[in-house]
Amino acid sequence: MLESRELTKSFGSCVAVDHVSIRLEPGHVYAMLGPNGSGKTTWMKMAAGLIKPSSGEILYEERPVGVESRRHIAYMSTEPYFYSWMTVKDVGRYYADFFEDFSMDRYQDLLRRMELKEEMKTRTLSSGMMAKLKIAVTMARDAKVYMLDEPFNGIDLLARDEIRACILQFATYDKILLLSSHLVEEMEAVADRAVFIKEGHLVECVDLESMRMEHGISMADRYRQIYGHEEVINNV
Repeated sequence: MLESRELTKSFGSCVAVDHVSIRLEPGHVYAMLGPNGSGKTTWMKMAAGLIKPSSGEILYEERPVGVESRRHIAYMSTEPYFYSWMTVKDVGRYYADFFEDFSMDRYQDLLRRMELKEEMKTRTLSSGMMAKLKIAVTMARDAKVYMLDEPFNGIDLLARDEIRACILQFATYDKILLLSSHLVEEMEAVADRAVFIKEGHLVECVDLESMRMEHGISMADRYRQIYGHEEVINNV
């Protein structure tokens, strides 16, 4: 279980996450949705223990996130974080040195599925290939929580199908999967729950099947209801 209680993060006068209380349970794939700047990445980085809250708290299994929780939480950021001299194989070795739960066999299988070769240099990878590499090395861990920030960015349509299949492969009863994206239609095929964030505030966390059955609307429909006017303003 991963939970934030009144979690707040400010950068100077900018409040990126504002008193967000939410509880994520194993056995579910969560889509964290909202326009750029809504606070999704900041929340995930606090959950990963990479940045500290300004106030409030975030807990994994009822304990504050920190060194111990990093053994169980696998986080994929949007930024490239590999050294330019590394090959794809070096990336796997690098992760194996840091994480006891990293499986080289699983990593190599994911590389094959992502059509990546171990001898490739990271500095020569396209943005789409780099995105696939980040997913492969993150999902090669046997973590309890997987958090993927914008996993479909820069990836073509056919590759997204394979990535969805890879993600769902690890969506078991004892795992929490949290994916952040602005590609709402892609997320609809993966997630069973949606977390809507707007201007740093939690709007709601909903069970998607219940929403479809009770209200007759999809995740994309609900996204338009929450952010539609704001999206129009941002595009003017």
